[in-house]
Amino acid sequence: MAADKLKGKKVALLVAKGFEEVELTEPKKALESAGAETELVSIEKDKVRSWKFTDWGHEFAVDVHIADARPEDYDALVLPGGVMNPDFLRMDDRAVKFVRAFAKSGKPIGAICHGPWTLVEADAVRGRRLTSYPSLRTDLGNAGANWIDAEVVVDKGLVTSRNPHDLPAFCRKLVEEVAEGRHDKRHAAE
Repeated sequence: MAADKLKGKKVALLVAKGFEEVELTEPKKALESAGAETELVSIEKDKVRSWKFTDWGHEFAVDVHIADARPEDYDALVLPGGVMNPDFLRMDDRAVKFVRAFAKSGKPIGAICHGPWTLVEADAVRGRRLTSYPSLRTDLGNAGANWIDAEVVVDKGLVTSRNPHDLPAFCRKLVEEVAEGRHDKRHAAE
């Protein structure tokens, strides 16, 4: 992957406490390796703690508090999973508004594992093809999504995957979609 493929692109990684650590660190690494600038945006102030498979993980410095985050400052959005993280995000009106703005803009969004829960709250899945952790299948279907069991699904810049095992495919497609930019009327190939 070219180190400057995403030069000049800025990506928001939106989290609350309990995000799955590897679902933040791997996409962040892939985006930065391709030349993007990333910022950790959170409903938490100063620091936010991850979940690492079965227990609490590391603390991460918050770059921008959600109250100060502006969707127009970013070219793409990443929503890591973890069970607690999206549940906290979908209960925060500022986070939901932030996600909804991305969905309406056509900018690329990556959501993995339980990350699409926040997309449901933002009414951003209706009529879209996506995947997630299997336990979200009914929630996504009830919200109007077409759920597919695949390691990565891409629909007009929306990149989704099921779990940490899918991270290599998720990261590849995420970088590709961020490089392509806005997806107003295009339908990206899977």
